[in-house]
Amino acid sequence: MDVTAAKGLSLSSFLAVTIPDRNPIPEGQPRAIEPEPDLNESVIERSPQPRPRRVLWCRRPPRSNMISLNFMTGEDPLSLDRIRAVLIRLEDTIIFGLIERAQFAHNPRIYQKGAFKELVDLGFTGSWLEWFLKETETFHAKARRYTSPDEYPFTVGLPEPVLPPLTFPKILFPNNINANPSILSFYTRAIVPRITRRATLALAAQKRAQGIIGDEEFEDDGNYGSSANLDIEVLSSISKRVHYGKFVSESKFMSDPAAFVPHIIKPNREALEKLITKPEVERKLLLRLQKKAAIYAQDVGPDGEAIGLNGNGNADANGSAKLSASAKIDVDGVVDLYESYIIPLTKEVEVDYLLHRLDGLSQDDIDKLLEISKNKAAAQAA
Repeated sequence: MDVTAAKGLSLSSFLAVTIPDRNPIPEGQPRAIEPEPDLNESVIERSPQPRPRRVLWCRRPPRSNMISLNFMTGEDPLSLDRIRAVLIRLEDTIIFGLIERAQFAHNPRIYQKGAFKELVDLGFTGSWLEWFLKETETFHAKARRYTSPDEYPFTVGLPEPVLPPLTFPKILFPNNINANPSILSFYTRAIVPRITRRATLALAAQKRAQGIIGDEEFEDDGNYGSSANLDIEVLSSISKRVHYGKFVSESKFMSDPAAFVPHIIKPNREALEKLITKPEVERKLLLRLQKKAAIYAQDVGPDGEAIGLNGNGNADANGSAKLSASAKIDVDGVVDLYESYIIPLTKEVEVDYLLHRLDGLSQDDIDKLLEISKNKAAAQAA
């Protein structure tokens, strides 16, 4: 292929390197057998027919269209497309975190306050997980993690950052809404026991084989550090996902303030929830989540075939993803986490944020917000 034949191709997509044959072989003479090319190097296409020129085409890697969680990139942080992409990405993070935590038994002792004498002797009366959170978040606070508008700590009284603050764009209206106490409660009481059930039952069977029976056979495998470390990763991801509801509320509010202002001035939670809720979107979210969890829960057998759900990676006849002996996670448990806890709590955060959206604003400020809706309506009518 000659370079002139590529005029219709974009130079940003392809790079052409023309390599002339230094010793062209006269027609009719046999071509010497050349060694196999090194697979670690660029491969030049060879033909059994002699040709005067050889062209090496290198495909330039496509640019990524992935939306970043980085607020310093200049992207519009309140774009619904960006928010949607962030929430979908967090689904993967949460599922994989749950899969990792499911490797270990329930270990309920790490969630009980005062259960570790070692911590009590240090003057800490909370649970092992709360201590882990305090120590971890203390370090992260010094590294200014919680100055980011999408990060919320579970611990109060954290130290100030040792680094100067970053200049984040102004995104959210000032607020003190933090749903982490509720997240910590439902995660430790409802989610952990369910996702660790298989590991807990396997542990019990192993202990019974060793003659350990009764209360001592269940739940505790001693992996307190590993369990708490993974708990923190999952909790942080769930927290970010839930508090991203503030971004949703701010984006929808600024797109049409007039629809929200009356229900904020005269507080009406039900009306505000209707304005931000789309049942069809939630239905698709849960369906997508189940499919993702079903895929990620599978393992790959020696022959490369996926295994893990009903022996072949598929849902049963009723559409339910049943846990097989080799699946990594309770798929229905992941869906229930979103349906029963994450989605309802996110709505509460969204509505609470809206109810405080006009705090401290003058009537002139509110009138300016209402002008946004008027101007938008006029532009649509033009």
